[in-house]
Amino acid sequence: MKKILSIDGGGIRGIIPATILAQIEKQTGQPIAETFDLIAGTSTGGILALALSKAAESGKAQYSAEELIDLYAEHGDEIFHRSAWRRISTLRGLSDERYGHEALENLLRQYMGDEVLGNALTHVLVSTYDIENRQPFFFKSWRDESKQVKMWQAARATSAAPTYFEPALVRVVNDDLALVDGGVYINNPAVSAFAEARRLYQDEAEFLVLSLGTGELTRPIPYEAAKGWGLAAWAIPILSVVLDGVSRAVDCQMRQMLGDNYYRYQVELTTASDDMDNASRANIEALKRQSAELVAQKEEDLQVLYTKLAG
Repeated sequence: MKKILSIDGGGIRGIIPATILAQIEKQTGQPIAETFDLIAGTSTGGILALALSKAAESGKAQYSAEELIDLYAEHGDEIFHRSAWRRISTLRGLSDERYGHEALENLLRQYMGDEVLGNALTHVLVSTYDIENRQPFFFKSWRDESKQVKMWQAARATSAAPTYFEPALVRVVNDDLALVDGGVYINNPAVSAFAEARRLYQDEAEFLVLSLGTGELTRPIPYEAAKGWGLAAWAIPILSVVLDGVSRAVDCQMRQMLGDNYYRYQVELTTASDDMDNASRANIEALKRQSAELVAQKEEDLQVLYTKLAG
């Protein structure tokens, strides 16, 4: 059985899948990159996929999932920081991106260094969208055109959420590609991951897919409010609608294709904020609590999964 991990996008809410992955590492006794044959991620999920597959000098995984929870907890406020001047100069994000990309880029460089995709410990698939050629673009660690791309560059591109960060310019072979967050078309990359795994392992008859969400959106958009919105008012809400709708559609498709070999863990955000950029201490603690509650609620189901992953 080939094992596939898929991680949704969701900004600071990456704490949720990181917590589940930390539990899997604890129960299986091995790094995520040794458990899964392919890891796919979009946006914050792409960052996790890349970091979990980065090798240390020893040849083992450099980061545990537990350490990546700390990445969000300790550095989230750096990534999603806006000075008073930026709020004013960008008209609160209407005339320019909400955040400068420098803090995010520096953090990705710090964690991933100059390591290239071709050296990933397992197959890695990271989604982005090419805005100049108007087409999806996937970084694939096993493909020649992606092997020499630095991990931090792929991470920067997949997390370039429109309205939040400016697009990333990444050289792929001889072309400079202008890339944004793959969540604009595939926030839940499970279907793409499954399709790629079937190509990679054509003789394999059985696949297992673990799909991790970053929290279901619960705040309604009232008709009375939305009916009067124009372009500016819809700019941020429409992104959350797209991300959530795509994830739910993929979940339905995967259940039909794989049945009992498909696992999806998602939590309804009842106490934590569904904002991708709410890196307040209170919200980070709320995300941690809801993640722990999810693990506790799914304990019986997770025990079955641990057995399959160890097999």
